[in-house]
Amino acid sequence: MSTPSWQHGPSAAADQATLRRSNLSLVLRALRDSGPRSRARLASDLRLNKATVSSLVTELTERGLVHDAGEERGAVGRPATVVELDGHRVCGIGAEINVHHVATLALDLQGDVVSERRLSLDAAGESPERVIDRLAELLTETLADLRAQGGVPVGIVAGIAGLIDRETGTLSLAPNLGWRDVSVAALLRERLGNPALPIGIDNEANLAAVAEALAGDPLRSDILVIHGEVGVGGGLVADGRQVRGKQGYAGEFGHMTVESNGRRCGCGRTGCWETVVGLSRLLDLAADPDDPVRAPGLALEARLEELNRRAELGDDRTLNALQQVAHGLGVGAAMLCNALNPGVIVLSGYFAEVGPWLQDVVEAELADGVLAPGAGGTTVALSTLGFTAAVRGGATVALEHVFDDPTLVARVSEPLEAIS
Repeated sequence: MSTPSWQHGPSAAADQATLRRSNLSLVLRALRDSGPRSRARLASDLRLNKATVSSLVTELTERGLVHDAGEERGAVGRPATVVELDGHRVCGIGAEINVHHVATLALDLQGDVVSERRLSLDAAGESPERVIDRLAELLTETLADLRAQGGVPVGIVAGIAGLIDRETGTLSLAPNLGWRDVSVAALLRERLGNPALPIGIDNEANLAAVAEALAGDPLRSDILVIHGEVGVGGGLVADGRQVRGKQGYAGEFGHMTVESNGRRCGCGRTGCWETVVGLSRLLDLAADPDDPVRAPGLALEARLEELNRRAELGDDRTLNALQQVAHGLGVGAAMLCNALNPGVIVLSGYFAEVGPWLQDVVEAELADGVLAPGAGGTTVALSTLGFTAAVRGGATVALEHVFDDPTLVARVSEPLEAIS
């Protein structure tokens, strides 16, 4: 019996190409999430035959995405060659606009930092166009860093503290910046000379959550990130997947009402959580307006270093301020735990920088405020990423283009250009 004509031709070829892209992606993600392994181990883990995996690894090697990395340790019989990610060829770029700074960071495929830049400024006191100009300057310098090292960018993702329409690349509202309806992605693209690579924007706390949800770490598959600077936001990763909500606005934890007659928030409402635990509140509690720690030109890290120094010296006002913020942080965290029951709460941003003064109090508030016994199994951890979490998350998201479709990267014998 003859083979039906519909099994041949362009559609069948397209199906085969789609299947191969999918399998290339599977291999690349397996090496990222589970580390280096032999071809035989990859075949077993991915339930593909050895010949298919060998062919896939060969293609990924030709694209400069993986390479052989010595022999498998502890192997029985003839040692097998281990395959690992080859990080040097392609890079993702993360960027950030926050109230007190703009920043950029580039990661290679292995997650190593290739370039990192940061500029302190009063973003709330500048026009959106001027701030985006400054970020574009940093991005131009970052792109030059990559060229100098032989790396090529595959995408840029910028994080901003506010409500983001990712589809249009528009910032809908950023209360603490005083911005509304700003076409950030388009403005960045224009200032960078319309480069042939994707440029996107996202909420900075969501990107921080991506950075904290470490690939391959089962303890981080269910996490709640609470990210604090002037504002407070966060992100939720459930069963390894980021939860964004129907229109992508999930994570605005800082605007939960916790004091019905409280202070006015930048969003125009009163009693929002960030008015109780945001950095501005800590500074109000810890220092008078003319205190040097509140000087407008002082970098964020320097402010927090000084507050930590005062706390270590036993300064009562500083310790009381930290205690009050910790209490408010724990009360809000308990509310979120009752609703979401995360495995780990990660305190990020400024909360991590002063975290040793906060963590015990937050844990005590969870024990008291969460209905489930043992706080529902939720633990509290401090981010180790400092103020780089959002830009790291942006760079990680930018690299997803390659993990989704490795064929976007040209073979080594072909000229490598930015992904269009």
